[in-house]
Amino acid sequence: MENNPSQGSSASSTFVERLAEKLGVSAKSANIFGEAVERAGVTVIPVSKMAYGFGGGAGTKAGEEGSGGGGGLGIMPVGYIEIKEGNTRFRTIRDPQTVVKIVALSGLFAVLTVRSVAKLLHR
Repeated sequence: MENNPSQGSSASSTFVERLAEKLGVSAKSANIFGEAVERAGVTVIPVSKMAYGFGGGAGTKAGEEGSGGGGGLGIMPVGYIEIKEGNTRFRTIRDPQTVVKIVALSGLFAVLTVRSVAKLLHR
Protein backbone atom coordinates (compact mmCIF):
# COMPACT_ATOMS: atom_id res chain seq x y z
CA MET A 1 0.00 0.00 0.00
CA GLU A 2 1.33 3.43 -0.95
CA ASN A 3 1.79 5.90 1.90
CA ASN A 4 -0.03 9.11 0.95
CA PRO A 5 0.19 11.85 3.64
CA SER A 6 -3.03 13.53 2.54
CA GLN A 7 -4.94 10.24 2.83
CA GLY A 8 -4.69 10.21 6.66
CA SER A 9 -5.97 13.75 6.86
CA SER A 10 -8.87 12.95 4.55
CA ALA A 11 -9.84 9.86 6.54
CA SER A 12 -9.68 11.86 9.76
CA SER A 13 -11.82 14.72 8.46
CA THR A 14 -14.35 12.30 6.96
CA PHE A 15 -14.64 10.50 10.30
CA VAL A 16 -14.99 13.75 12.24
CA GLU A 17 -17.57 15.05 9.75
CA ARG A 18 -19.63 11.85 10.10
CA LEU A 19 -19.42 12.01 13.89
CA ALA A 20 -20.45 15.68 13.92
CA GLU A 21 -23.34 14.89 11.59
CA LYS A 22 -24.58 12.10 13.89
CA LEU A 23 -24.40 14.34 16.96
CA GLY A 24 -25.94 17.27 15.08
CA VAL A 25 -29.05 15.20 14.45
CA SER A 26 -29.52 15.04 18.23
CA ALA A 27 -29.08 18.81 18.67
CA LYS A 28 -32.54 19.99 17.73
CA SER A 29 -34.98 22.29 19.48
CA ALA A 30 -37.28 19.40 20.43
CA ASN A 31 -34.51 18.22 22.78
CA ILE A 32 -34.05 21.67 24.32
CA PHE A 33 -37.69 22.71 24.63
CA GLY A 34 -39.96 19.91 25.84
CA GLU A 35 -43.62 19.41 25.03
CA ALA A 36 -45.90 22.07 26.43
CA VAL A 37 -48.16 20.93 29.25
CA GLU A 38 -51.33 22.81 30.14
CA ARG A 39 -53.17 22.55 33.46
CA ALA A 40 -55.70 24.91 35.02
CA GLY A 41 -54.99 27.71 32.54
CA VAL A 42 -51.20 27.55 32.98
CA THR A 43 -48.94 26.30 30.18
CA VAL A 44 -45.48 25.03 31.08
CA ILE A 45 -42.71 24.37 28.54
CA PRO A 46 -39.64 22.54 29.93
CA VAL A 47 -36.24 23.99 28.91
CA SER A 48 -32.92 22.12 28.92
CA LYS A 49 -29.37 22.88 27.94
CA MET A 50 -27.39 20.57 25.72
CA ALA A 51 -23.65 20.14 25.47
CA TYR A 52 -21.75 17.79 23.28
CA GLY A 53 -18.17 17.15 22.41
CA PHE A 54 -16.29 14.79 20.21
CA GLY A 55 -12.84 13.98 19.05
CA GLY A 56 -11.15 11.71 16.63
CA GLY A 57 -8.03 11.08 14.75
CA ALA A 58 -6.27 8.94 12.20
CA GLY A 59 -2.69 8.06 11.57
CA THR A 60 -0.24 5.91 9.70
CA LYS A 61 2.91 4.17 10.84
CA ALA A 62 5.21 1.85 8.91
CA GLY A 63 2.51 0.60 6.56
CA GLU A 64 -0.23 0.55 9.22
CA GLU A 65 -3.28 2.78 9.33
CA GLY A 66 -5.73 3.47 12.10
CA SER A 67 -8.44 5.81 13.17
CA GLY A 68 -10.69 6.23 16.16
CA GLY A 69 -12.80 8.64 18.04
CA GLY A 70 -15.70 9.15 20.33
CA GLY A 71 -18.24 11.62 21.47
CA GLY A 72 -20.65 12.44 24.21
CA LEU A 73 -23.89 14.30 24.66
CA GLY A 74 -25.42 15.70 27.82
CA ILE A 75 -28.84 17.23 28.36
CA MET A 76 -29.67 18.93 31.65
CA PRO A 77 -32.94 20.64 32.67
CA VAL A 78 -32.42 24.31 33.50
CA GLY A 79 -35.95 25.63 33.93
CA TYR A 80 -39.31 26.12 32.32
CA ILE A 81 -41.33 28.75 30.53
CA GLU A 82 -44.59 29.53 32.28
CA ILE A 83 -47.45 31.06 30.30
CA LYS A 84 -50.29 32.30 32.49
CA GLU A 85 -53.01 34.87 31.80
CA GLY A 86 -51.18 36.14 28.71
CA ASN A 87 -47.93 36.67 30.61
CA THR A 88 -44.78 34.66 29.98
CA ARG A 89 -41.80 34.19 32.28
CA PHE A 90 -38.84 31.88 32.57
CA ARG A 91 -38.36 30.08 35.88
CA THR A 92 -35.02 28.48 36.66
CA ILE A 93 -34.63 25.12 38.33
CA ARG A 94 -32.08 25.26 41.12
CA ASP A 95 -29.27 22.74 40.89
CA PRO A 96 -28.94 20.91 44.24
CA GLN A 97 -25.18 20.59 43.70
CA THR A 98 -24.87 24.37 43.75
CA VAL A 99 -26.23 24.46 47.32
CA VAL A 100 -23.77 21.75 48.40
CA LYS A 101 -20.87 23.70 46.87
CA ILE A 102 -21.95 26.92 48.58
CA VAL A 103 -22.23 25.18 51.97
CA ALA A 104 -18.80 23.53 51.51
CA LEU A 105 -17.13 26.81 50.52
CA SER A 106 -18.83 28.66 53.38
CA GLY A 107 -17.60 26.04 55.84
CA LEU A 108 -14.04 26.29 54.49
CA PHE A 109 -14.18 30.08 54.68
CA ALA A 110 -15.44 29.91 58.29
CA VAL A 111 -12.64 27.51 59.31
CA LEU A 112 -9.97 29.70 57.70
CA THR A 113 -11.42 32.83 59.32
CA VAL A 114 -11.48 31.23 62.79
CA ARG A 115 -7.87 30.05 62.35
CA SER A 116 -6.75 33.52 61.28
CA VAL A 117 -8.50 35.18 64.21
CA ALA A 118 -7.04 32.63 66.64
CA LYS A 119 -3.51 33.30 65.30
CA LEU A 120 -4.00 37.05 65.71
CA LEU A 121 -5.20 36.63 69.30
CA HIS A 122 -2.25 34.43 70.28
CA ARG A 123 0.39 36.98 69.13
